[in-house]
This record gives sequence, structure tokens and C-alpha cells, in this order.
Amino acid sequence: MIRTDIYNYVNVLDKAADASSLRNELISNNLANVDTPHYKRKDINFESVLQAELAGEKSLYKAVSRANEELEVLDPQIYTDNSSLSYRLDGNNVDINTEEAYLAENQIKYRTLVDLMSQEFSRYKQVLSESGK
Repeated sequence: MIRTDIYNYVNVLDKAADASSLRNELISNNLANVDTPHYKRKDINFESVLQAELAGEKSLYKAVSRANEELEVLDPQIYTDNSSLSYRLDGNNVDINTEEAYLAENQIKYRTLVDLMSQEFSRYKQVLSESGK
């Protein structure tokens, strides 16, 4: 984490990428336990935490700056999904097709976040190289 206003977007994107990476681990674990009796799928709550943190500001720059001041607020929360529900007689609530769809969606999200961070650093590099001329 870098503490300066220039990296506000990168820091928030980094937290989102970390959350996406954690979600990938949880989904992989869900898939690994698809046949485990009484296993309940796990997931994280990050998007709503980020959305709540960015809400209330008319300017995205101000919202991201405020979120950057307290990045620890953006930590994802792991939860057990529908712990009282079960799709099967053995008590397991993991659906392999749904998990594979979540995994594909999450991988696209992660790659997009990494690409956005890379673009931000490319912009910084371009500005620094032009200011040095």
C-alpha cells in the first residue's frame, strides 16, 4: 500500500484485486468440497463494502480519496452462504455449475483489475518520462 494521493485509485484497485484473489480461493475450496457431506459454500462480501464506502460523494475522486484514507475498512468479509439450506440429502449446498460460473466471472474480474492497475502505472510512467525531458 502506497500512501500518497497519486496512488489512491491503485490502492483501491489493489484491495479489490486482493478480494478477488480471496474469492478465487474460496470458490476453488467450494469446488474441492462439492462431494463433502454437510459442507456449506463460502464466499466473500466485498462489492457491497466498497459500494458503501464510495457512496455519498458526488465526485469519484473524493470518494476514492476518502476510501484510501481507511483502506482497512475495505477488507472483505467471509461468510457461509445459505448455511441453513441444502441442495442435496447429504446437507451440502454447493452446485458445481454455479461455482464454475462464479469462478469464470471472478477470473475475468481479477484480470480486469490487474489490467486497470497496469494502465494506471503506465500513465504515471508516461507523465514522469515526459516531465524529465
